[in-house]
Amino acid sequence: MKPEEPPTPSFESHYEEGLVLPDYGDGTYHPTAFAGEVKQVDYGLPPQKPEQFPGRKEEEEEEEKPKKGVGGGGSKEEEEGDLDEDRWTGERGKDRKGKPKKTGGKKWETDEDEWSPEEKIKCPPIGMESHRIEDDQILASSMLRHGLGAQRGRLNMQAGSNEDDFFDGAWCAEDDSRIQWIQVDTRRTTKFTGVIIQGRDSLIQYLFYGNVDKDTPVMTKFPEPKVARFIRIYPLTWNGSLCMRMEVLGCPLSSIHSYYSLQNEVMTSVDNLDFRHHNYKDMRQLMKVVNEECPTITRIYNIGKSSRGLKIYAMEISDNPGEHELGEPDFRYTAGIHGNEVLGRELLLMLMQFLCKEYKDGNPRVRNLVTETRIHLVPSLNPDGYEIASQMGSELGNWALGHWNEEGYDLFENFPDLNSILWAAEERKLVPHKVPNHHIPIPEHYEAEDATVAVEVRAIMAWMKKIPFVLGANFQGGEKLVSYPFDMARPVNENEVAPPMLDDYGEENLELKETPDHAIFRWLAISYASAHLTMTETFRGGLPRTGYDRWNGDRQRGQVEPTSRHPGLSMVPSSSPSAISGMNDFSYLHTNCLELSIYPSCDKFPHESELAQEWENNKESLLTFMEQVHRGIKGVVTDEQGDAIANATISVVGVNHDVITASGGDYWRILNPGEYRVTARAEGYNPSAKTCSVFYDIGATQCNFILSRSNWKRIREIIAMNGNRPLNGRLPNGRPLTPRERMRWRMRMRQRARLRQQMRERLRNATAAPTTVPTTPPPSTAFPFQFSSTTLPPWSREPPTTESATTWETEVYTETVTEWVTDDALTEVVDAGEETTGTAFPMTTAETYTVNFGD
Repeated sequence: MKPEEPPTPSFESHYEEGLVLPDYGDGTYHPTAFAGEVKQVDYGLPPQKPEQFPGRKEEEEEEEKPKKGVGGGGSKEEEEGDLDEDRWTGERGKDRKGKPKKTGGKKWETDEDEWSPEEKIKCPPIGMESHRIEDDQILASSMLRHGLGAQRGRLNMQAGSNEDDFFDGAWCAEDDSRIQWIQVDTRRTTKFTGVIIQGRDSLIQYLFYGNVDKDTPVMTKFPEPKVARFIRIYPLTWNGSLCMRMEVLGCPLSSIHSYYSLQNEVMTSVDNLDFRHHNYKDMRQLMKVVNEECPTITRIYNIGKSSRGLKIYAMEISDNPGEHELGEPDFRYTAGIHGNEVLGRELLLMLMQFLCKEYKDGNPRVRNLVTETRIHLVPSLNPDGYEIASQMGSELGNWALGHWNEEGYDLFENFPDLNSILWAAEERKLVPHKVPNHHIPIPEHYEAEDATVAVEVRAIMAWMKKIPFVLGANFQGGEKLVSYPFDMARPVNENEVAPPMLDDYGEENLELKETPDHAIFRWLAISYASAHLTMTETFRGGLPRTGYDRWNGDRQRGQVEPTSRHPGLSMVPSSSPSAISGMNDFSYLHTNCLELSIYPSCDKFPHESELAQEWENNKESLLTFMEQVHRGIKGVVTDEQGDAIANATISVVGVNHDVITASGGDYWRILNPGEYRVTARAEGYNPSAKTCSVFYDIGATQCNFILSRSNWKRIREIIAMNGNRPLNGRLPNGRPLTPRERMRWRMRMRQRARLRQQMRERLRNATAAPTTVPTTPPPSTAFPFQFSSTTLPPWSREPPTTESATTWETEVYTETVTEWVTDDALTEVVDAGEETTGTAFPMTTAETYTVNFGD
């Protein structure tokens, strides 16, 4: 039987003068959040004075005196009774040596009968921000409008871009009377220890006087934990309107056996992993331990440094770490690009441990994944931002603390804008013969030394170029969905500086710009979202950002809430109106890698107690998404001698986005199941095309190409050896054409084109006549014309034939055309006002048309 607890001391010292702890005799307690304190609510009941315990007042006075010790006094934690086990052991050892510990001028007495203060209980959040508390568990006395209901009163709930958005960022009462309240039902007996409050996320300051601003959370701890099922908050005073966002701290004391309890339970994972938050030093130590546990399949390296000089560590997991094997695709997971979005960081650290343990235990799925894939995991792309966010902890950091790096850059949005280059070229019809539809070059001004580019972004870009990634995802936070390119919306016209804003219901006034790989992006997004335990559940409540993202006040990205307006939809393109490109767009337009953004949880910085649950929610999704890198086609491009051809272009009919081969000539192209016509091209080689089929089962279809050399490369070499001058010397002194000569040449070429077209039409008409079935004349000995054997000598001419008799005749038309060619052989005609950059010379070719009139 559990021993009886000592009597509870008086808590008068925790309150201001005149404030009395309310006691209603029923074991329930209704705290009131105000200015970081808990104040009394007058219910018309007579206040009762707390019971006094003899001797306690003298002890408190002694504790308030300056502490004096012999041989080093005790620390503040020792004075409050917050010592750990080791330090307790040390103190007992001192007593045995005859050197008693003195605190406050008194000997340390070990009187078992003397009462000692109980250690304060630290309870985790009950799940308001993380949405473990469902919408129907939150009630309020009233609401200003639907978008400001009780369900919007969660901690860090974000609003839209204006004050009249359909979904807003707080609970607001109907009026400003003091009878308004907001209540949470935990569906179980809970020991409540405190609340965390915020003001309304709005352009206007709606907050309590105890808060510094509307975004920074303030924790109010109760002087005494209270056990109850419900907790009701009565706001007393505020600035502006009565609006609130909050989180409740509490420890569950009983288990509920109803259906709804499963939604509020924190799952315990069966995997023996390190479920805690890791700072920079702990992260580095954990990666080192994993590397020591699995040295044959892991390798630690860094891709660069942060602004503060912290290394950006990466771990490679493969059967041959450190080397790119021919035919083995490279996959990457990155996290922490925003320092305050911590869940992705911890998920990747847990994934490292999981892959190592399961590989050693012989898990066939993990072994096949590690053997056939080169996996790269980067848990923290912005270590500086994390160090800032971790100082406030998981609950007291606001929505943007640590979001940027040390220099103030949003790393996700700091990548070069290649979308505008591609779309401008498409409008001028320069794609793909002038501007490629893939691997678009980075603008020179962006690579300048004085460019406004973050150090971390430069390191990430160099890492992307160095390794031929095929598929990747970056983890962010604050939502529960998967998004894919394009992040940037295409303006309607060139004069439009920024796309239009969203309306109140988040419906775009601008048609979204889809990528050529929209179908495969959607497949990849579904593969992660459908394997997630809660991402596609339709009963989940409103998320912190419902169609909006206002990290820096002006950027909006297309996040779709999966429950309210679009039930079950948790994978969306990021191309809601936005004038800023992102990391996903850069990866798609400059490399072969298809990059997606994964938002695994509504809580950016979940409490440590929820990490096991989040791991179970995302474990299957993490593995399923990695396996998608083996979907589509793969192969090697070589020449006739078997040598690999690097940078060969792989084109798929119907998909206006190409990929190129790696240094070893191997390539990968993720495609949905179907039949595709694939073409391989390389400079100096003749193109080769074949049909490749993709099946539903995991496993890429092998599709190799052998290219033969072309004569064009030799022709260009000969022209270059001649100094790019005319080969036959028909132009005097190799001078370029004058505008008048160029105009005459254009007219001659147009005339020749018309003549060729007329000749083709005549030949077509001539061949069309015999297609009619001729009528066979009746057998007769009479000739169709007058003939007499007496008028013509025998064998004087060929025997006469009838006009309807079938004859076979072939005519050959040959036309000689002279075309003027500049440096790059045959080029298109330029306008009369332009000047040629090279020396023009004529090239004579012959076009031969063979027509068989019997066809």
